[in-house]
Amino acid sequence: MAGARPLKLYSYPRCSTCRKAIAWLAARQLQPEILDITEQPPSSAELEQALAQLGRQRLFNTSGQSYRALGAAAVQALDDQAALAALAADGKLIKRPFLMTDAGRILTGFKQPEWVALLEAQAPG
Repeated sequence: MAGARPLKLYSYPRCSTCRKAIAWLAARQLQPEILDITEQPPSSAELEQALAQLGRQRLFNTSGQSYRALGAAAVQALDDQAALAALAADGKLIKRPFLMTDAGRILTGFKQPEWVALLEAQAPG
């Protein structure tokens, strides 16, 4: 896996799951571009791509304060474009870590088996 293509990781410095993901990547000699999701959230295009790949449920950080402030019912009532606009406007609404490969594959959250499968598929063979 050490030869995998470049990765982009949106994370939040105070998020323990993000720190675990970064350590896991480092242990595999992978050095993603790390961006603070609150200061530089994924672009609208990246969020649209994530929506297409993962669906809305995997995009929202449902345990975060921003999500609770909006309310689950209000979020569910948003159409896709409004949901994407809300996510682009507030990085804390986005489930993190948010991993993107240069091939355009995206994962949210840190579930090690999913990351292994994605990164092995990325590795040049």
